[in-house]
Amino acid sequence: MSDTSIALELTDIHKSYGSLEVLKGVSLKANDGDVISILGSSGSGKSTLLRCINLLEQPAKGQVIIGGEELKLKTGKSGDLEAENRKQLEDMRSRIGFVFQSFNLWPHKTILGNIIEAPMNVLKQPREQAVERAEGLLKKVGLYEKKDAYPGNLSGGQQQRVAIARALAMDPQVLLFDEPTSALDPELVNEVLSVMRELADEGRTMLIVTHEMRFARDVSSQVVFLHQGQIEEIGPPEQVFENPKSQRVRDFMSSHN
Repeated sequence: MSDTSIALELTDIHKSYGSLEVLKGVSLKANDGDVISILGSSGSGKSTLLRCINLLEQPAKGQVIIGGEELKLKTGKSGDLEAENRKQLEDMRSRIGFVFQSFNLWPHKTILGNIIEAPMNVLKQPREQAVERAEGLLKKVGLYEKKDAYPGNLSGGQQQRVAIARALAMDPQVLLFDEPTSALDPELVNEVLSVMRELADEGRTMLIVTHEMRFARDVSSQVVFLHQGQIEEIGPPEQVFENPKSQRVRDFMSSHN
């Protein structure tokens, strides 16, 4: 059987900031359609791991494979790894959707403008095709009527739903979510989670760093618990939530229930 069903594979990812070792050799595999929630205390390396996947952070060591293609890396001047081939990095980044904590929308572009930008410039889609796709995605996230508004006119929850639509416009192989609800007021969290739930139901491959325990338990095929830059525990949600092997995970779960 071929490995084409593996959407993302990380092998032995290390990352340090000065003398602080944030990731100490993390390996992780996501098959097509997997929803992997990454849990752990603040400072355990969750967001850093996500950002190493598309080189927003440069790992010191490790290997990244997207859809069977290895990202070619070399050691840069800083001693960390960097892309050997800029073109390959850009191509792989276009296959990875990233939804940030802080939306990262362009304030001077309309909602529609935000979504069509990358498909037109990176994928070279004709404007008409990009607009049609964007309008469909805005309907999907419940914001079609806001297409001519600007990000500043939207609530945080609405902006985050636009950010999800923008990531989907590139038709990525893998979607990465870095604590997508942590900057939101509590009453806006559910509108974002319900869009993410729908994506999980559609079989989208997703890696989600989150503090939303119930959500992680409901949607995940696998749960990864990071502690001090290493995987402390990994398994199906029933096991990690209800019957964790590690005392550390047990303590974490009991304090979050």
